Amino acid sequence: MNRLLFSLLLAVTSLTANAQWIRVWNGGESVRYSLDEAASIPYSYSGSMLTIGNERYATAAIDSITVVNPVTITWNGTTANVDIPETAEGVTASVVGGDVVITNTCTTIEHEFILQGTSSAGSLTYNGEHKTKFHLNGLNLTSTTGAALDIQCGKRIDLILEDGTTNSLSDYAAGDQKAAFNCQGHLEVTGGGSLSIAGNARHALRTNEYLLLKKSTGAITITKAASDGIHVGEYFQMNGGTITLSGIAGDALQVETDANSEEEINGQFIMNDGTINVTMTAVDTKGIRLDAPETTPAIVPHMQLLGGSITVNLTSTANGSKAIASDGDLTIGSKSTSPIINVTVAANVYVDPDTEEEDRATGLKADQTLTIAGGTTTVNATGPKSRGVRATTLTATGGTLTVTNTGSKSQGIKLDNTFVSGQGGTVTGNFKY
Repeated sequence: MNRLLFSLLLAVTSLTANAQWIRVWNGGESVRYSLDEAASIPYSYSGSMLTIGNERYATAAIDSITVVNPVTITWNGTTANVDIPETAEGVTASVVGGDVVITNTCTTIEHEFILQGTSSAGSLTYNGEHKTKFHLNGLNLTSTTGAALDIQCGKRIDLILEDGTTNSLSDYAAGDQKAAFNCQGHLEVTGGGSLSIAGNARHALRTNEYLLLKKSTGAITITKAASDGIHVGEYFQMNGGTITLSGIAGDALQVETDANSEEEINGQFIMNDGTINVTMTAVDTKGIRLDAPETTPAIVPHMQLLGGSITVNLTSTANGSKAIASDGDLTIGSKSTSPIINVTVAANVYVDPDTEEEDRATGLKADQTLTIAGGTTTVNATGPKSRGVRATTLTATGGTLTVTNTGSKSQGIKLDNTFVSGQGGTVTGNFKY
């Protein structure tokens, strides 16, 4: 206890003029406080409790309190300025015009970077081997060389969209980069600001490992993608925020299953809360997609739409596309959650130019079992030869699934196995086996 109190005293008294925040750490997670909030830290109960801002902490539960002196990168037109405090151990920068390359050799301190300003010819490439936090604080970058933001670090990357800020990223159309915003590690997003991304060369946003949107996340908008809007390597989890995708030439939100991953969660699409809005115009693509690994058939992908709301619109030009598709199982809702899913399929069939085979535009597609366990799911197949639902097996234990097919020669619910009612839930639609 005394050692912790001494550390707290050192932390507060060592704040320099360059310090921005302090962080209170517990179990690998932290809460950030401004210097004004941390100016007074009263103790109570003989030092067993302390108060910072409006929060009270038991001192025994605190791992540490750290002082944060972030690196600040500010873009202005075609130039950039990098402010590296003396406490930013191992951080160096190279700046050519508006293109910034940061190298971080430190593997013991979780450095933080503030990215701000506007450039029509700017980018950031980050090289490091340790967990890092990036704060977008009114950042608007258009790259003329490659990716706008390229994070070459395989560790956890925290992306904080600072409250009240508007941020945008756009890449170079003639470049060979993987995405306008590329992250080689796993990306965790927080903060109530907004981020707009245009992927002119390939994907808009790509993470090599997982993507996690926390409850406090604001809005992420994909305005354009030459390939996928959002491409995720291991699993996707959404606990809050809003994602809007349009202008996509490939899949809107694609999640892969990594056959070599050692993560406990792999091959999962988990939506607990938040909002996803997708408008698809491209042929033979998918709005929300979960893939199975080609080399490890034992891993069965599972898409779990447990909360929040999803709206997917396959427009009349999205022939043969699928609104929501899982290579494995697809579960909607639970006993305690009630997601709202609305899908419109206004597209026609896609005719393969080589084989001349027809592929129907479809609302919900599960290669294995589709389970309706809660919430309200509505699928309208209005396009010619469109299909509402395609699955191997359909199980309904709660909630409602309503499928209508009004398009010429359209189908409602196409199953390989006979649907057995009486298990709970309500399913309405025209069945075809």
